[in-house]
Amino acid sequence: MMICDMCGTRECKQENNERYHKNCPMNDRRFFESVREEYASDEVRDFYLACSAVEAEGYCKWPRLREIIELCGKMGYKKVGIAFCMGLHGEAEAAARIMRQKGLEVVSAMCKTGGVAKETVGIPEHDKIRPGEFEPMCNPIAQARLLNREKTDLNVVVGLCVGHDSLFYKHADAYVTTLVTKDRVLAHNPAGALYCADTYLKF
Repeated sequence: MMICDMCGTRECKQENNERYHKNCPMNDRRFFESVREEYASDEVRDFYLACSAVEAEGYCKWPRLREIIELCGKMGYKKVGIAFCMGLHGEAEAAARIMRQKGLEVVSAMCKTGGVAKETVGIPEHDKIRPGEFEPMCNPIAQARLLNREKTDLNVVVGLCVGHDSLFYKHADAYVTTLVTKDRVLAHNPAGALYCADTYLKF
């Protein structure tokens, strides 16, 4: 059983280290050799090298939005799709505006696209935010298919709900990166819960 989160030695950061804990996945060298072969394909190699260049050039200097823009530049991407939550419309609008200023074509799809009532897909009244009222379902599969139809080069998620984002990632044709992760309680900073886990915030 892999327990990398509990590792105190982090052998994977050491060059030519052969002293691995019995549960360390690095004991299976054949596995990592087979994975490395995946990086040799043209699509993955070019994308991964561009990502690594952005990491190095912007390390502790660029905000994530600029990293996304720089990655598009290095990959020659022209069209970016934004899949966003209705509650983060302002953030999506700002991101799209900045990307357009940098010469990118931006298309976007909001979570409530289609205006489909929640109950039509089996969501019971007691699982609605306001039972008894019309509520359109979040529609991440439609968002993905709309952006697929636009043939986006890269998709950017802005605040999709937990699980809805997973469906979007699974159904999108282009690579997906996340600009904003939704956390309604912590001002969309979910890491805040981790920083306070042993003090103020109890689970």
